[in-house]
Order: sequence, then structure tokens, then C-alpha cells
Amino acid sequence: MLCRKIIEIIESAYPGSYALEWDNVGLLAGRDDKEVKYIYVALDATDEVVENAVHSGADMLITHHPLIFSGMKRVNNQDFIGARVLKLIQNDISYYAMHTNYDVKGMAALSGEKLSLENAEVLEVTSDGDIPEGIGRVADISQTMTLRECCELVKERFGLDTVKVFGNLQKDVRRIAISPGSGKSMIPAALEKKADVLITGDIDHHTGIDAVAQGLAVIDAGHYGIEHIFIEDVAGYLGSRIAGVTVEKEKIRSPFVVL
Repeated sequence: MLCRKIIEIIESAYPGSYALEWDNVGLLAGRDDKEVKYIYVALDATDEVVENAVHSGADMLITHHPLIFSGMKRVNNQDFIGARVLKLIQNDISYYAMHTNYDVKGMAALSGEKLSLENAEVLEVTSDGDIPEGIGRVADISQTMTLRECCELVKERFGLDTVKVFGNLQKDVRRIAISPGSGKSMIPAALEKKADVLITGDIDHHTGIDAVAQGLAVIDAGHYGIEHIFIEDVAGYLGSRIAGVTVEKEKIRSPFVVL
């Protein structure tokens, strides 16, 4: 199947128009007329991922986070981003990124479903059409739990060994907000929606303690810790809609270890 046809299938569910204005999504390197028989799906286009895609004989690499965010004045092997782009092009691998458009049209609802949130609403609206769309989800749960119990739930549902938490572990939690990825900017929205806890990633010391001072507990499950659900979801989506194309998933592995 041609790369451009696969892109049509992707964008029928995750249109690029839903990406935030600062983002860079779509076909970022390679040919749209490439015949694709093997797709490799990962969260980030790291050196290891690019090498794995090459080694597996992939024709197309699809990631969540874009390898190219801003303009590049040079593409050469003297820069680590340029070196990855070169390797993809040299091996005739078409590279596609689906970032905040997937956050809006896929990740938000999926993360809420992982926590069994019912009747969830959008945490921060980014597209206010007939049906509001946006980043994250927030909902009341049917039975109050403690913050400690909420932490255990997050660890179980996202396959995590640890989480970082700001707040009293005995605090009652009834209203949960979740925003996969880097969620510092989502704290005002969580407070506005009267959430008891925000589940997200990349929370620094001052942001965490300031959130608690305003009545919001924060569970930092890590940027990768929540967003790795992209890999399984997108691979499954493509696998169910594209005949005759092999879809391989990058193994789930945190980019860091806690000793």
C-alpha cells in the first residue's frame, strides 16, 4: 500500500487540523509514494528506534513525538537530529508523526478509559465545534478513594512500578483529571474543573507544591509512563484497517531508570 494511502487512513481518524498551532505533524521525511509493506510504531524517533526500524526492514516509521519540531537549516551527520533524518532517508523509510492531533482525537479519551472514567468531559477544549474536542479528560468516580489508592490504580492501569505524588496520601479523591504527557500547563484547567487530583507528567518541585497549596493533588506518572499507550493503540488501529502490511510495535521501555 502506498504511504499516502496509509496517511489517509491515519488522518481519517486523527486529522492534522486538530494539532495545536505550535506542533509539527504529518509526513516529516521521506516519500508519500513509497510502497509500504512494513510499519514500525514507537513513541519517539530515538537513535535506537530508528536503528530498530532500519534493522526490521521497515518502510514507514510512525511516532507520537515529532523528530523535527522547528525549522532545520542543515541536515547532516554533525547534528543528532540530522543524523537520524539522514538514516531514515538513506534507508528509504517514510517518517510520519501524529502528536497533538492524536492527543486530542485519541490519547485524551483512551487515557480516561484506562482509568474507567465514565461520562468524562474534555479537560481543556482546543476545538470548540458541535462536539468540543481537546486535551485530557476529567470526571467524577462512583466511589471515593484515597490519593494513595489512586496512585495504585494509575500504576496498575499503565503498567508502572512507581509514580511521584504531591499531596496528602490520605486525601479523599472523587474527581479525577488526567492529561498525558507534560501537564504543567493543565493545572489551571484541573483547578477550574474542580478536580481533586491531576494525573500527568513532567511536574517540577515548585509546580507540584503550588498545586497542592491550591487544593489540587498531582500524580506524576511520567511523560512516557502514560503516553506509551499510543504504541499499542495506533498499531492496533492500523493493523485492523490495513491488509497485507505488517505493523510492528516498539517494546515498552522507560527512557530512564529509578535506582
